[in-house]
Amino acid sequence: MKNIYKVLIAFIGVLAVSCNADAVDERPVLNVVSAPEITAPATGQNYVLDVEKAAEEAAKFTWSAAEYSTNVAVKYTLLIDKKGGDFSAAKTLQTTTNSITEVSVLARELNQAAIDLGGKPEEAAQYDVKIKSDVSGGFPQVSKGLITITVTPYTGKVPYDFNDWYLVGDATVSGWDNNKGNQILFRSAANANEYKFTGFFKKGVFKAIKNLGSWAPMYGGKDGSLAYRATEGDQDPASFEIPADGYYTFVMDVQKLTYTLAPYAAGAGATVYNTIGIIGDATAKGWDASTPMVKSAFNAHIWTLGVTSLNDGGMKFRANDAWDVSWGGKTAFSGGGTGDNIPVAKSKYVIYFNDLDGSYLMIPNQ
Repeated sequence: MKNIYKVLIAFIGVLAVSCNADAVDERPVLNVVSAPEITAPATGQNYVLDVEKAAEEAAKFTWSAAEYSTNVAVKYTLLIDKKGGDFSAAKTLQTTTNSITEVSVLARELNQAAIDLGGKPEEAAQYDVKIKSDVSGGFPQVSKGLITITVTPYTGKVPYDFNDWYLVGDATVSGWDNNKGNQILFRSAANANEYKFTGFFKKGVFKAIKNLGSWAPMYGGKDGSLAYRATEGDQDPASFEIPADGYYTFVMDVQKLTYTLAPYAAGAGATVYNTIGIIGDATAKGWDASTPMVKSAFNAHIWTLGVTSLNDGGMKFRANDAWDVSWGGKTAFSGGGTGDNIPVAKSKYVIYFNDLDGSYLMIPNQ
């Protein structure tokens, strides 16, 4: 009887595999049929961009629908490259999903793409534009034709080849909201792979995320070793733990995949300033007056300044609109710990400052 059961079970298993194989064979095969092509604007259009209209539409692009052998949801990517380029280093102007075949490109988006492709402010240059389609990241098709446009950019976002990381978790200012004023980590001026934050934490846990609003890429860790989560489909790493409310210093090295987390004893007794501002010939008020920053309600030593126009020149941070206490640095974008004038290239920036250790971070932002 046992042998009969074994034979029966084996037969059912073979039948199930056969049915599954048949089901796989019956699945529709997706093939590319024809690539999308840009239908507007016409080639030869000229765009002179205005910084005062950065948030306004510069151009509207439309294209024909890509064709596939089966009705599928198509993603489109609008690409721009310098005139005569092969599009291997093209920049993305915009993307659409759900088979949408038109998109508006803002002046700041077109401006930044032109700058990133080597365009010089106030100088007209030609660029080629193509449209690409894909389905779930596969089956790509790139338009055979292209349009050529002329763009005169304004002084936009300066090149910024760095990554930034933010804290998230119930030990931090934003809680578990991944897009609500999350505390940014201050990048080392000497080592672009090292990030640091000294400040107040609540008892609880936290992690580090790269992009606000997304749960990956992410870093967690345990016992001094970082754990990396590349996509939201990957395993969630362990959280960093804060045993009690207080001040701590957290440092992570994303190349060595190590971290340290230690109490910061000087935090509780550190001077709390009424105001901190930026000052210098790179700022709107020059060396005559400070431009005030905003103090964090969660951590009285963290200061921010929203999108702010700065000029070529230098700047410092100073407390209480006086020169009794001031901070500077030798390096653009991030640094601290010296009295030097911080070098600034003309652009718009979002600025972060920590008065506990003099760390600053300046992120170009149109």
